[in-house]
Amino acid sequence: MTTFLAVAAENPGVLETISKTFGLNWPFFIAQVVNFIVVIIILKKFAFGPVQAILIERKTRIAAGEAKLKQIEKQLADSEANTAAAIAKANEEAVRLVNEARHGAAVFTEQKSQEAIAQAQQILTKAEAAAKADRERLHTELKREFGRLVAQTTSQVTGKILTADDQVRINEDALAKVEA
Repeated sequence: MTTFLAVAAENPGVLETISKTFGLNWPFFIAQVVNFIVVIIILKKFAFGPVQAILIERKTRIAAGEAKLKQIEKQLADSEANTAAAIAKANEEAVRLVNEARHGAAVFTEQKSQEAIAQAQQILTKAEAAAKADRERLHTELKREFGRLVAQTTSQVTGKILTADDQVRINEDALAKVEA
């Protein structure tokens, strides 16, 4: 462009020749340039400005949406980790409770077994005591009956009626011989 201006400065008629050749009308050309600048300003203010503002707003919303998506993904990962930790803790608690229940059942079974053994021993003790008492009662009855039979047999053999002292003495002799 500087060469064009240098050529135009050396030949003042060059500008007139160009303007005649291309039909350049300076007042019309200046009006056209002013109109073009006014149209550019109006378009920039009313068309390109709002469109650019909408594009910037959309770009901002998309960036905010992406940031929110990343935040939600992080929260989801944290939630999954918390859920896994809670499940692991619940499993540990369940295992502990099952073990406690097993231990409690074993203790309860052992306790009931001991109670059953104690009751069985009490029953056996009572049965032994009852059997011993029965034996002693039968032994006493047997002595009495044996003494009566010896006295009766003796009175029949001797043919005389025995006195109470005779019966006691014969009973004691007979019992001493049987027990020995």
